[in-house]
Amino acid sequence: MSNAIVNGIAGAGGGIVAQIITYPLQTVNTRQQTERVSEKSSGSSPAASTLVQLFQVVRNEGLGGLYSGLKPSLLGTAASQGIYYSFYQAFKNKAEDIARANKRKGRGDGSPGMFSWLLVAALAGSVNVLLTNPIWVLVTRMQTHTQAERKIAEAKREALLKEYSKNVLLKSSLSEELAELDSVKPRPYGTCQAACEVYNESGIAGFWKGIIPTLIMVCNPSIQFMIYESLLKRLRARRAAGRKGSINITAMEIFLVGAMAKLGATVCTYPLLVVKSRLQAKQEIGGNVSLRYSGTLDAILKMIRYEGIGCFYKGMRTKIVQSVFAASVLFMVKEELVKAYDAIFIKRPTAIVK
Repeated sequence: MSNAIVNGIAGAGGGIVAQIITYPLQTVNTRQQTERVSEKSSGSSPAASTLVQLFQVVRNEGLGGLYSGLKPSLLGTAASQGIYYSFYQAFKNKAEDIARANKRKGRGDGSPGMFSWLLVAALAGSVNVLLTNPIWVLVTRMQTHTQAERKIAEAKREALLKEYSKNVLLKSSLSEELAELDSVKPRPYGTCQAACEVYNESGIAGFWKGIIPTLIMVCNPSIQFMIYESLLKRLRARRAAGRKGSINITAMEIFLVGAMAKLGATVCTYPLLVVKSRLQAKQEIGGNVSLRYSGTLDAILKMIRYEGIGCFYKGMRTKIVQSVFAASVLFMVKEELVKAYDAIFIKRPTAIVK
């Protein structure tokens, strides 16, 4: 089995483990990103801590609310990480071959440079995004469905109050109408319902909503892997120079290097992630034109106009905790799975062949 396929399978396994562990934080973070100007009327504080919001979701929707959309998310994670790591390893092999060829010609030290790592990660990320974006559109819809339903209910309540305020004779039935509105619970919402909703709204193109910021977001894993590979290279070089035992990198070191790499990438690209989530979430919220976006540029301009620059960083603290921890677990599990495969299936010679 080629090392590209092995790394792809290991990446999928690591991604699934990381996703299951950090999914509640991801759900809360997606809701934070998609909270819009109408949040003032929702009664919830945008500054509420992540822990408080976790408890609010459990109280209002049960424990299952934290795992809404988990099934397609696991499918998306397995597909995404599998595709990404397979292509990443294939492109990485090619970059290393080119670097070795250049060394034989007297150019370089035989290892790819930072630009090579950026290019490799960008190419792998672009292939991954084009193939898996529909899955993440459905995941975002499922994570924010209850939130969108709440916004729609609030808009109906405001419309009722406005209507009854103009006609004193109708005020006697206001309480009944409000009670009926409050009794309506969010509809069951699964993968099929989400897919039908996306298709009815925008057709097939709807499954690629947010593709522009998502493609630009390819620079996130590019930055992440540039930092990751560069740190590993420096760590191995320092080990080799110091000659202090084995030069192998431990699982904990992989965890820490992965955390540092993801932290740097997340801080650089977070505003694009917010725009992507806004585009992929349900658009028809309360009929307010400021809450609906026709495209990437429209979303950016409306977010700046109605909410200010700060909205591009909504939920960033939650995202940093979730993504850094998830990336660390993913890298650690992936490397351990690759090592296990090498130990089990690759027969290493026990004696030196002269």
